[in-house]
Amino acid sequence: MTETHRIEYKQELTDGFEKEVIAFLNAHEGGIIHVGIAKNGDVVGIHDADAVQLAIKDRIKNNILPSALGLFDVILERRDGKSVIKIIIACGSEKPYYLRKFGMSEKGCFIRIGSACEPMPARMIEELFSRRTRNSLARIRSPRQQLGFEQLKIYYQEAGFALNEKFAANLELVDESGAYNYAAYLLADENGNSVQVAKYAGHDRVDLLESKEYGYCCLVKTCKAVLDRLEGIENRNITKITPRERIDRPLWNKVALREAVINAIIHNDYSTELVPKFEVFLDRLEITSAGVVHSEKEQQDFFAGYSNPRNKTLMRVFKDLGMVEQLGSGMPRILKAYPREAFVFSGHFIRMTLPMSAEALEQENEGPESGLESGLESGLESIRGRVLSALTHAPLSKSDLARALGHKTISGRLHERVRDLLTEGLIEYTLPEKPNSRLQKYRLTDKGRAERQSSEVLQSRVSPR
Repeated sequence: MTETHRIEYKQELTDGFEKEVIAFLNAHEGGIIHVGIAKNGDVVGIHDADAVQLAIKDRIKNNILPSALGLFDVILERRDGKSVIKIIIACGSEKPYYLRKFGMSEKGCFIRIGSACEPMPARMIEELFSRRTRNSLARIRSPRQQLGFEQLKIYYQEAGFALNEKFAANLELVDESGAYNYAAYLLADENGNSVQVAKYAGHDRVDLLESKEYGYCCLVKTCKAVLDRLEGIENRNITKITPRERIDRPLWNKVALREAVINAIIHNDYSTELVPKFEVFLDRLEITSAGVVHSEKEQQDFFAGYSNPRNKTLMRVFKDLGMVEQLGSGMPRILKAYPREAFVFSGHFIRMTLPMSAEALEQENEGPESGLESGLESGLESIRGRVLSALTHAPLSKSDLARALGHKTISGRLHERVRDLLTEGLIEYTLPEKPNSRLQKYRLTDKGRAERQSSEVLQSRVSPR
């Protein structure tokens, strides 16, 4: 337990605390400050942890500029039976950060050099200021100024918070002139932002089954809708019941999937007017968000979980609502389930590919129907026979057919069978000229009815009396 360029120990909260925070905000990787640990690494603990936590938040909020809200976490931990406070500080995007009291000067700006906090040279201050991010959502004016936030207020109430009349300023949803900024636009009840979820029949983008947009509302609501779709419908559990146990395997790791979806939505570069995209293929899920991770060093920091929030206001809101845990925890959670090779970096976007679980797909292929289909492919109990049986009386939409067969959606093995039946001419679309129409239904053809009748005869012969 020694101090490093990313770790600082403080036995107690001292007058120089803000300098350490500023140094980490100005650093490339951010850092962590532990209060209640001596310089030699001994845990000494702190008294009245609640009061110290409040003091830390208040001092960072009021004594540092530009605003660091959304760029730090204050966490109470227990070490050796003693209370210790851990402050996680992200790399800021509006460098240089400085002490409000001394302004953007050598007395107010600091940088981390090794394990020490040093004054920032004037030349570095000038260089950082000249490169200060201009596409921050807080600096971009909302295209609309008549905005409502009833949805956001409801989410805060559900999380145990009440937004007062000054909430827009407190959440940094207004610019220096008092006008709503682009972050406010994204969090408003109505806006022009949406997120696309597309589903394809195969391994490429040729055969589109469905394309749906979620959005035009508060970004929190949009995110929850996408999560409901991907977590609740697409990430189906494949169940196998053995004499000893019930084995449930999802197509994708649930924790990693949730982190990847939220990260793509929070950290998307909305200043480019590009939005996150989620694409489900027969063998994988691709998540694409606008943004750039330039050098190999930045990619290493990205995978190490060194937090550098692109949109600190969105990060703060999602964290307030409990949708995001501590800063920098998302990537380590993802990498527990998927390798670094799952990510692709380009000049304009970041794409993550989540392959479907090979174990889940193998278990699906070993499902209870497989034995029947291998011995009696045309039997009434096979997937093929059950599809024909479900369509005997009336045409059914995709969702109705899925429910009739005991599935949430037509995907995986079931989708392959439906495609085979279409190819063989046993079933057909009710709107063949519009295969992707939301009004589309399946129905039996004459050939399908004939096979259905043959299956009934065959089944009567092989069924025990």
